[in-house]
Amino acid sequence: MKSTITINVELDENKVPSDISWNATASTAEKEKRAKAVMLSLWDGAERAALRIDLWTKEMMVDEMADFFYQSMMTMADTYGRATQYHDQVKEMKDFAQEFYKKFQEKQLEQQKAT
Repeated sequence: MKSTITINVELDENKVPSDISWNATASTAEKEKRAKAVMLSLWDGAERAALRIDLWTKEMMVDEMADFFYQSMMTMADTYGRATQYHDQVKEMKDFAQEFYKKFQEKQLEQQKAT
């Protein structure tokens, strides 16, 4: 079985993403799904290097970006755990993600009080 994943990015006049959509041939979704951000990582085994594409639209709010990073870090920890069984490192990664998110929330509260 083969699945094709397509990511479409529309750019504005300044080449900033204005719209991101995606679909997959093996998906149950009938139409393209919209997204405000995408982080794509590919592993180049020959170069032993991560290749990345990180894009987000102008619609992406700071709180959404924090949620996106928090959830991405948590799922990366889960993936790492399934691949390695190194549960101590999974816990460390998740602890970091939770501390990261807590600090973000504190900054948001500080900024709200300042305005």
